[in-house]
Amino acid sequence: MSDLPPPSPPSPPAHQPAASWLTRLLLRLLAVTSLGLGIAGVFIPGLPTTVFILIAGWAAARSSLRLHAWLWQHKLFGPMLQNWSQGGLVSRKAKYSAAAMMTLCAAVLWLAPTPTWVRLLATGCMVCVLAWLWSRPEPGN
Repeated sequence: MSDLPPPSPPSPPAHQPAASWLTRLLLRLLAVTSLGLGIAGVFIPGLPTTVFILIAGWAAARSSLRLHAWLWQHKLFGPMLQNWSQGGLVSRKAKYSAAAMMTLCAAVLWLAPTPTWVRLLATGCMVCVLAWLWSRPEPGN
């Protein structure tokens, strides 16, 4: 057994914060709102987590270096941001999770009393997103 400490997460990439205080405020608001929606997405089926965390990371990098560093080093959210920054990588676990949630949402949509055009449009969008998502490279490949 090694006495070496576990490796620390890499430092977040440097970003130039927005020049205007109003822009920084609006971006920080977007970051916090997206983070909240991303956290809710962990518990609410059908609400995406990864997309909102990526938005939160982007907005935080341009408005709050402290929030961005916290997100970057977070146990759950950090790997999403780090993988994305390394060339748009998406883990296989995230792909399976998204596919399962979208399948569940599509099933509920098709069982619910909704117009056919709504079912077709929503299912078509989900299929397009899944096709794009599965085309993304995975970490370690």
